[in-house]
Formats: sequence, structure tokens, C-alpha cells
Amino acid sequence: MTATTDAVVVESITKSYNSLTAVSDLSLRIRRGAIFGLLGPNGAGKTTSLRMIMRILIPDQGSIRILDQPLSDHTQDLIGYLPEERGLYPRMQVRKVLVFLAALKGVPEAEAHRRAGEWLERLELAAWSEKKILDLSKGMQQKVQFIAAILHRPPLIILDEPFAGLDPLNAVAIKDIMLELRDQGSTIILSTHRMEQVEMMCDSICLIDRGRNILNGELQAIKKSYGKNTVRIEYSGPTDGDFLNQPALVESVNRFGAMVEAKLRPGADAQEILKAAVQSGVRISRFELIEPPLNDIFIEKVSNGHA
Repeated sequence: MTATTDAVVVESITKSYNSLTAVSDLSLRIRRGAIFGLLGPNGAGKTTSLRMIMRILIPDQGSIRILDQPLSDHTQDLIGYLPEERGLYPRMQVRKVLVFLAALKGVPEAEAHRRAGEWLERLELAAWSEKKILDLSKGMQQKVQFIAAILHRPPLIILDEPFAGLDPLNAVAIKDIMLELRDQGSTIILSTHRMEQVEMMCDSICLIDRGRNILNGELQAIKKSYGKNTVRIEYSGPTDGDFLNQPALVESVNRFGAMVEAKLRPGADAQEILKAAVQSGVRISRFELIEPPLNDIFIEKVSNGHA
């Protein structure tokens, strides 16, 4: 049987808890060797969906295949999982908990020790390898949790808020490892609220709300479909941005102090915004017509009833 190009195929899965439907008729196809963003507001059904992919939960309806196989004990060993809530044993030593979790996935003890040592060294945790988990900071614990997810070299990696608790330097280190693993052929499902990370890393996304798929596809194609309808302006001078108070031209404004992003109304001419900015006396250092940031698309789809 020829392998398909999909690492994960989710077909019409539904999961309910009494009268609450957490996931409703959700379908996904996740390409091998890609980073896939599973997005949605709090309570949208993301974690329930991930738990069904891992066979922690069983769908009431629908089917899931992992690497051309139906879910089974074997497919669970093909997955590495970093949960949003840390799942480490707090009174165990760092290296011991990593070796123990790797053993559960079939890694021989000596090999698990070797791999754990390499990753602890790389993520600057070697000096803490004999400390108990509870003695580590939240950021350190998050790095240990990340190592636990990838130590058995799974072809499918599911990361639920992997950057939580990390400072900028460590967030970059984890990001670089994720890209490295993807380049080596791993498929990564990334669930996060940090849209800037999704925008920079993900090949495709699915946005779910109230358990339903409301936006799905290649990220660049989704952004391109909105067109270049947003003006990003960096300026010095009065930071109230009065020059954007033009309801006929500007639909909405997102302010960041001396930088703003203004969504244009259909047919509006960005040059009129530039002219008004110059006339207001501010000094423009950047004026760029861009596709809308993913954050804006997310807010629009969720707040406008999925229109």
C-alpha cells in the first residue's frame, strides 16, 4: 500500500459531554513534514480534538488515521505530546523522569539516558539533571516537558502551548528545534494563542470555534484571499493617530503606540491615509500596505459569527 502525503486524516469527528458538544463534525488533513496550526479561542474544542487524535478520548462519531493507520496502541507510540498543563512527576529527578517516559515509548534505558543527556545539554539544563522537577522554574519545567515529547523521536509531534512560561531566548531555542524536526521529516501540530508564532512557522492552519471548523487551509493562501487591505504605519510625533479618524476610509485601527495597523474599507485609497498623516505633522518612518495579520483574521472570524 502506497503511503499517502497526509500524516493525519480526521474525518467528521464529533465529541459530546452530556448536552455539550465539544467538537462537531470536524475534518482535517495534515500533510506529512508540515507544521500545522490548530487555533481557536478558549473553549473552542482544540484540546478535545488533540486528545481524540492521541486516542485519549474516543470520538462519538467519525474516524481518525495516523500515518495511514487507524488509531491503536501502536499509533500512540508514534506521537509525542506536550500538554498545556504540565504532566511531569514533580518529585522525580529530571533525567529519571525523561528516561522513564522514554521507556514507556519503547526506548531502551541506555539509549534514553544518552538522548536525555544530549537534549539537557542543548537546552542548558545539564546542571539540573539530578534535581527534582519541583525545584525547577516554570520555564525549565516547560523545556523538560518539551524534551519528553520528542525524546522517542516520534514522526508526529503535538505541542499544546509550547512557548508558555519561556523567556524570549528559550522561545527562540524551542522554535529552532521545531523547525529542525520538521526539516528532518517530523509532522508538528501546534496549538497556541501566539499568532505571531503561527504566522512565522505554520504551513497550514485550522481555526475552530464552538467545536466547528470555521477556517482551514494553507496559511499563505488564506492571507492572500483577504488581499492587501491593511496599512502598517510607524511614525514619530503625536501618537494619538488623529489622521486615521476617517470613517470613510478606515474600518478599524489596532494601535501599538507609535505604530498602528489600519484596516481599509473596500475601495479605499491608502494614499489618502498617507496624505492625511503628512498633513497632520507626524514623521513617517514606515508606510506599508500588507495582507492582514493572522491575529486580525482570527478576531474577525470569531467575533463576526464566522462571516
